[in-house]
Amino acid sequence: MKRRNFLVAGLGAFLAGCNEIGKSDWFGKVVDGAQGWHRELHRALGGGRIPMAPEYTRADLSPYFRGNGSLTVDTDAYRAAEAEGFANWRLAVGGLVDNPGELSMDDIRALPQRTQITRHDCVEGWSAIGEWTGPQLSQILDAAGVQPEANFIVFRCADNLNGADYYESCDMDDAFHPQTIIAHELNGEPLPVRNGAPLRLRIERQLGYKHAKYLTGIEAVASLDDIGGGSGGYWEDRGYRWYAGI
Repeated sequence: MKRRNFLVAGLGAFLAGCNEIGKSDWFGKVVDGAQGWHRELHRALGGGRIPMAPEYTRADLSPYFRGNGSLTVDTDAYRAAEAEGFANWRLAVGGLVDNPGELSMDDIRALPQRTQITRHDCVEGWSAIGEWTGPQLSQILDAAGVQPEANFIVFRCADNLNGADYYESCDMDDAFHPQTIIAHELNGEPLPVRNGAPLRLRIERQLGYKHAKYLTGIEAVASLDDIGGGSGGYWEDRGYRWYAGI
């Protein structure tokens, strides 16, 4: 836990200074190198086994799990979907897969479910413990048949910030990690709108901005270069680190 707090605090301080030093080519090269080192070190700490984020008990649940970033989606389509309880929401699965298609909410709920109680750490310095339920992303990807040339999974979202569609991504190690799930419940109830209803990513070994909300699609890709600003996510395109392991 001390290590997690140290990394959160350190990353917050790092981001606070990004605006000025982030303008130089030198800084970009240093960040890219440090990011790769941090990712490999983080995974090496597992000692040859799959590193797992700590899990807790229901006695540890936070009394209120706050929302952050987008607290809703300001579109007529989303408001209509919310009014009907997201009964017709679809999650598209595509890109470099053998079996592209869509999953309904009933399809999502019919898959084997994983429930995990984990701590959410925000880059802003706050944290909360919640119980998340949903199918493992690996099940969806296995059914889709991810092609060998795919290196990343991109997560498409319904929300738009400052004129740009929100998106996120991860590599295959995190995509197939047992704690990476597509959550549709929080604390045993349907996911609240402020927390990303009806579907959100839980990628438990990374900071909160990686946990994309309001999911509409999953896409397997070979490269992130031509997606969004090319850095792998909405916030990453604005200076945040792509790998935000804790």
